[in-house]
Amino acid sequence: MKPTKDKILSLLKTVHLKGEKLDIISNNSVINVVVFDKEIIIDLEITNPTLQSKNYIKSLIKNAIISQYKQNFEIKINFKVARILNETIENVNNIIAVSSGKGGVGKSTVTANLAITLNKMGFSVGILDADIYGPSIPLMFDVAQDKPLAVKINGKSKMKPIENFGVKILSIGFFTKVDQAVIWRGPMASKALKQMIFDSDWGTLDFLLIDLPPGTGDIHLSIMQSLPISGSVVVSTPQNVALVDARKGVSMFKQKNINVPVLGIIENMAYFTPKELPKNKYYLFGKEGAKNLSIDLKVPFLGEVPLIQSIREAGDIGRPASLQKNSIIENAFNTITKNMISELLLRNKKLPPTEVVKIRTMSGCSAIK
Repeated sequence: MKPTKDKILSLLKTVHLKGEKLDIISNNSVINVVVFDKEIIIDLEITNPTLQSKNYIKSLIKNAIISQYKQNFEIKINFKVARILNETIENVNNIIAVSSGKGGVGKSTVTANLAITLNKMGFSVGILDADIYGPSIPLMFDVAQDKPLAVKINGKSKMKPIENFGVKILSIGFFTKVDQAVIWRGPMASKALKQMIFDSDWGTLDFLLIDLPPGTGDIHLSIMQSLPISGSVVVSTPQNVALVDARKGVSMFKQKNINVPVLGIIENMAYFTPKELPKNKYYLFGKEGAKNLSIDLKVPFLGEVPLIQSIREAGDIGRPASLQKNSIIENAFNTITKNMISELLLRNKKLPPTEVVKIRTMSGCSAIK
């Protein structure tokens, strides 16, 4: 039995992307279908242009067609990237993305303490925990057992962020069990994030900090396609294995089609000073690696955070260490936060407001054989 255009369109109606109620025909993703003797060409519009997303869609389409036709057809898919609508969060003045190229460098700890320091300076602050697969912000703020409530705003149901120490928080961790792994593909994770962003009552915020997952991937692109990021901060430890990935993180924000200003690099676990030798500094992970990287990449160096046991202990018990008055930690984050604000003011003076990432219409052809 030879395939026809009508039959292929009918088969494509069985293809649903995860998290989507409508099939790819009903949601107008399929632009055109051309059927030849041994070749089927499908023009498809997508909103997520990552390779992972494309491969996922290709596998669904291939399986739908092969389930009906056992012949060895060549299936070609031309992807066209749809424009992203410029959605905004009302009454949020500055959105800062906190990133790290590598996991385990203390990005979430830095995010939590930046938020506390900003709040102590008199700013209204929120945190979006965008680390879908390893959310830790709820634990660090001692709200891991809390659940956001629904509130009515202008007749619409919205999520109310959890608040502690004056910081508003939303995280996927509020909707999963402590021992439950989040096993989602990129599109599902991106949809969950957009719900936390746009279906929530953030109120009026001076700063919304976004705790991104490690690396560069689907979640990062989804966030930047959804929100106009004012600037980004990259966290790294001094050792080379972390600096290699931090370099990639800075490079991601500087991509021509992303172009999010990098406000600076923060060096975490910069040195260790034991209590019994308060004047000594031991550079366990190397000396000034992140500072040297900032010079090399021509981005600001915001400051360093020492390796202190109480920072870890404070995070574990849900009371960020920068709450400790007149401490080394408070002083370190005061310096870093002031430097970040200075760079943000400079950025706002010299550059126009950041727009959401709009990857221009482009096409590419992939073959499934």
